[in-house]
Amino acid sequence: MVRTIEWTADGVILIDQTRLPHQEVYVTCKTYEDVARAIRNMIIRGAPAIGVAAAMGVALGMQSATGDSADLDRKLDAICSTLAATRPTAVNLFWAIERMKRAYALARGQGTEAVRAALVKEALAIYAEDIAINEQMGRIGAALIPDSKTVLTHCNAGALATAGYGTALGVIRAAVSAGKRIDVMADETRPYLQGSRLTVWELMRDGIPTTLITDNMAGHFLKSGRIGCVLVGADRIAANGDVANKIGTYSLAVLARENQVPFYVAAPVSTLDLGLASGDEIPIEQRSAVEVTHCGGAAVAPEGVAVENPAFDVTPHRYVTAIITERGIARPPYLRSLAELAGPAALHSRR
Repeated sequence: MVRTIEWTADGVILIDQTRLPHQEVYVTCKTYEDVARAIRNMIIRGAPAIGVAAAMGVALGMQSATGDSADLDRKLDAICSTLAATRPTAVNLFWAIERMKRAYALARGQGTEAVRAALVKEALAIYAEDIAINEQMGRIGAALIPDSKTVLTHCNAGALATAGYGTALGVIRAAVSAGKRIDVMADETRPYLQGSRLTVWELMRDGIPTTLITDNMAGHFLKSGRIGCVLVGADRIAANGDVANKIGTYSLAVLARENQVPFYVAAPVSTLDLGLASGDEIPIEQRSAVEVTHCGGAAVAPEGVAVENPAFDVTPHRYVTAIITERGIARPPYLRSLAELAGPAALHSRR
């Protein structure tokens, strides 16, 4: 399994996902500012992985903190504010920061060394829990995957998007381990090409049969009868089951409904934001025009053209067949089923 992120004595080590699939390069973040830049520039990406990186960024930044409790408070606030400003849509970022703040509050009166140790311990716990959660989600979700059919996925919801194993790809991995004979069709996922660069790379490393298609081929194959289900991850899920995920997901969900193909979402409970009534309240990140006007560093559009580049869209809950979590499978009506799975921890909006 690919190593996405690691805490070391030298700093936080990340695989540089902007260099894949051609180069497997690791970078070392020695400061929390380095971690923030890595998140913002998509060296690390994927909602769960962003959460883990933010937790490690907080712990890393506080290793150099000195002074009394007030000084530590100011340092923590600066670190958390910097990390929180990196990417607005993935709720796991804010969930992880709040969890680190709680760990800090419990250790605050015990001295600087105790604070540092407590934050490292919490970051490592978030890392380990993420892998365990993904493995559990895979075991639960594997039952939904039809045997001897093709699974269509979008973007990258694999080990690269998490601390390890993956959400949507974790379900696929678990289904294969359970003996199901499946293959995967991966959308290329314009404009950043997470499907062609990352998902295909992961699945080929695992020996799982994989076919790459362009995004606008999905409807053709969904109509063909070849696709057994669509399976994607999520960056934030509202109380009513509306799902924010990589741009293009909404189109897939509509096409799946038109062709009577189940549309499944795999995401940990930490991705639920039940303080938001619907997806209309989810902030959508707008990214650089260059991602649309250029591909592989080469211009593919006239200079000066107006560009819109929302990184995510929101799939209305009516198109979602089921949501797979580590605590079970939620089905409509999601207002009830998600609340039952999440408990009180996800009731407040995290921005």
